[in-house]
Amino acid sequence: MIVGILGCGAIASIILNNFLSKDSGIDIKYFYDHDMEKAENLATISDGIAVLDIDDMIDNVDLVLEAASPISVEKFGLKVLKKGKNIIIMSIGALMDNKFRDRMIEAATNNDAKIFAPSGAIVGLDGIKAASIGKINRATLTTRKPPRSLGKLVDEEEILYEGKASEAVKMFPVNINVAAALSIACNLDVDVKIIVDPKVDKNVHEVIVEGDFGQFKTRTENLPCEVNPKTSMLAAYSAIKLLKSLNENFIMGT
Repeated sequence: MIVGILGCGAIASIILNNFLSKDSGIDIKYFYDHDMEKAENLATISDGIAVLDIDDMIDNVDLVLEAASPISVEKFGLKVLKKGKNIIIMSIGALMDNKFRDRMIEAATNNDAKIFAPSGAIVGLDGIKAASIGKINRATLTTRKPPRSLGKLVDEEEILYEGKASEAVKMFPVNINVAAALSIACNLDVDVKIIVDPKVDKNVHEVIVEGDFGQFKTRTENLPCEVNPKTSMLAAYSAIKLLKSLNENFIMGT
């Protein structure tokens, strides 16, 4: 499988370093970024190809892995699918726009392509997807992050946002993809609270889900990526696991 990466930042670097061996059957070969130097750096590491025109990547790959931004999903996602190529979307906040998500699904359906969304920086999405077969009555997310993860300078805990996920992803497009992942898995616009807390050194996500299945609670404490503290290491690992599973014959989980 030949893969192209859209967005050559911290997540892309982590992913690439786990696929430098071609034994996996996955060849990350093409790189595109608005910052050409970043694309060239990753291409050099992997003996790959950095492209100036994203079409030069899409036309030569089986799958595009987006690791850039919601804006990049909106700009290039439909183009990828209309060319019959699969896509992994890290910036899942872009899919909180129901009309855009429907257009993406329609394009995938009409062109025999697939859209994949990794579980990202929280645990428990398999359970939530199973629970969504029944009725989910309530779902909440409380995210607590250190100041550097949110680009803030504060000395005391501060609530930055309290409301629905659909608005949270607009206000914090690169910080709160977990809210979008949870909402889409639940088929609900979940309630979100975002707290900046100088007393924590991890990105902490607490989830409560209630429905006709019962109730569960999860707490995920993620170490931020050293290169980009806005990104949790678990988010990159979830993309790596998903990518590897596409070539596996034994798939565990929903």
